[in-house]
Amino acid sequence: MLFVPRDFVLSLAILVVLLSTPCSSSYEKTEERIKSAVFLSPKFELRPGSVINKFYDDIDFPKGHVAIKSFDAEVVDEAGNSIPLHETYLHHWVVGRYHQSNHATHTENDSHKMLQKAYPGLVRNSGICQGNILPQYFGLGSETRGTPTDIPDPFGMEMGNPTEIPEGFEEKWLFNIHAIDTRGVEDKLGCTECKCELYNVTVDEYGRPLMSDYKGGLSCCYDNTQCKLKEGFKGPKRSLYLKYKIKWVDWDEFIVPLKTYIIDVTDSLKLSDDSKGMNSDHDCKIEYQVESCSTDHEEGNGCVHVKRTSLPLQTGGYVIYAVAHQHSGGVGSTLYGQDGRVICSSVPSYGHGNEAGNEAGYIVGMSTCYPKPGSVKIIDGEILTHESNYNNTKEHTGVMGLFYLLVAEQLPYQHFRHSTRSSFFMDINNIW
Repeated sequence: MLFVPRDFVLSLAILVVLLSTPCSSSYEKTEERIKSAVFLSPKFELRPGSVINKFYDDIDFPKGHVAIKSFDAEVVDEAGNSIPLHETYLHHWVVGRYHQSNHATHTENDSHKMLQKAYPGLVRNSGICQGNILPQYFGLGSETRGTPTDIPDPFGMEMGNPTEIPEGFEEKWLFNIHAIDTRGVEDKLGCTECKCELYNVTVDEYGRPLMSDYKGGLSCCYDNTQCKLKEGFKGPKRSLYLKYKIKWVDWDEFIVPLKTYIIDVTDSLKLSDDSKGMNSDHDCKIEYQVESCSTDHEEGNGCVHVKRTSLPLQTGGYVIYAVAHQHSGGVGSTLYGQDGRVICSSVPSYGHGNEAGNEAGYIVGMSTCYPKPGSVKIIDGEILTHESNYNNTKEHTGVMGLFYLLVAEQLPYQHFRHSTRSSFFMDINNIW
């Protein structure tokens, strides 16, 4: 009787599976399997000069174990008309994920604290800011209509994995929407930059006195604040929504999962020889101030304010998608690798018209990076340098410099080989 070693049988079986599985055709059919839906956020109301910065729990979202392929949004009125930025400025919208007990009651939270402070059920992205700072998976600002968010095949953002949801809990999603109505205001740019003098506030939303050198930002344009109107201006209150469109596919073994990283140029992590940068060591401040050229003592900068930070990424991988987020005045952001190579350079597009999506003077889009899979790799622990540039012929307050990265830890053939082997070994062990 001929004896065939078990290891040989396993190796042969794996080879047969790999060669016989229609891997490439499954990738090609992903587009045919894409589902899409358009949803509306809860209604919010704005009058001229007013601000909403609200959180909405349990928003509509695809159910089950899925891979998100794109997420786009814009502000519309009750008739579905797109609202231009010079009427309602979309400062930002972000989408967070959380786990809620099946016995918990639904609540709406108007406070800014849900994402900024501890929220027990929040499931944050992969980093790298401290605590629950910048934990979102999706989100942009004024540039939202002109910034592509499509994820190429066979990659996807995995959501609703039942093995990651604690027993007795559900996976849910929340919105943070920050919008400023600038109809009839005295200074549109000043209102969108949340200059404190225009909002006539001296304390933040928690009643804490503002620092004497704080000229503008999120602490001055919180929920229900009011920006200064032109004398005598009157306008109607109106009801608005954030309309959002999601594309997704049902999860299967051929999809390669992506991790979401957000890098903040204000992060002031102190690096040391024995540290790779744990979350607790980071200090992301989210926003910063850009002094004008007249008060900026750096010479030869051509009226461009440059802010940089260098941070390690503990777990690297292959960059599949990248985009920066900036406010008006921004002239572009670049993310560099440890060896100085450009990982992604993202540049804003400014509008030159009056219609929604092309508003003059506003950032209406950010260029994105889609490197060929496998061509841009970040190694584990690599120190990345994020540079954010703003034109500073005039002062800007409350600006941001964020970089969104979608990273795959494995390339498609590696992921497929690993997942196929794992499932095969589970099956074969049951046989032997």
